[in-house]
Amino acid sequence: MIYHLSHIDLDGYGCQYLSTKCFDNIKCYNANYGPEVMARVDEIISDISQDALPNPHILITDLNLTTKECNQLEAKAKEYGATITLLDHHATGENASKNFPWYYLDTSKSATYITYEWLQTNYDFDKANEYETIVKAINAIDIWLSDDELFEYGKVMLGMISGAKEINRILFANQDRDYKLSLIQKAKEILNTPDAPIALDDAMHSNKKSFFMQSKNDTKDNLVATYITNLLTQNKERFTIYYQNYKGILGYNVGSASIIGNNTMVANPDYDFYMDINSRGNFSLRSNNKMDVSQMAAHIGSGGGHPNASGGKIEGYKDSFVYEEIKAFVQDYIDNIDN
Repeated sequence: MIYHLSHIDLDGYGCQYLSTKCFDNIKCYNANYGPEVMARVDEIISDISQDALPNPHILITDLNLTTKECNQLEAKAKEYGATITLLDHHATGENASKNFPWYYLDTSKSATYITYEWLQTNYDFDKANEYETIVKAINAIDIWLSDDELFEYGKVMLGMISGAKEINRILFANQDRDYKLSLIQKAKEILNTPDAPIALDDAMHSNKKSFFMQSKNDTKDNLVATYITNLLTQNKERFTIYYQNYKGILGYNVGSASIIGNNTMVANPDYDFYMDINSRGNFSLRSNNKMDVSQMAAHIGSGGGHPNASGGKIEGYKDSFVYEEIKAFVQDYIDNIDN
């Protein structure tokens, strides 16, 4: 079983695009640089423990770890009999790479290119070189080979991934990743067409819509709102919080509260309010004539607004890379607001 942790840019998702093509038994995780890396490592170790599968292998790409983090990772992996491979190209990882045989560093290539070669060498991946060109396009933009013929295509792909923010990756990690990998797949399919960078740029909107399309076509905003509302509804027990005698759904950095919040209330008549909080503690509240959320906003966040649409801010809000920790903080804050 492969447990693959990678970065959250085009290069990082490029690595996972390849690994998911190579391995059938794989779980993917993503992190930005800094503290989130070890938070995701802890998540991987927890999954390895629960899965209890033979020969677990931790693959880390496009992320450089400190020597201290490497020691922590190695100790945790050893406890569960897991092996490790780290494939990176950031020069800041040089010191750590010298101390750990599983830490492979090559500053001359993108992580996607390094991963591609590693998969070819160790798993006979892509004997027909089907993925070579898309790998080279990602490589060209990631290490800025501006004279490379694929540079402009890579540039469009870079914006494609950085602009794919419709799904919150903390709240819906798997769906967000699937979305971005689907965009890379669409980009691969267009790569050999005439004026490919322009063709990809022109196709971007329809490529995004196609991921969110369900029974019928609609505006992209409406398709996204329906998709997110369905995810919130399908997992509403996970998102349930309480305020006094009212029951609500708590989102995190979902955005578009006027559309998604209202849709969620219509789709879940057994709930009284919808709350979306962002990383700074600012929140939006929506209801569907079930309660006066302006009073709730004033009570918990010195805010206000309208009976069905209000907002405020939780002072002293503590953010996290783990949704369950965010939810626990908000619920505890609400429960103790008057203490």
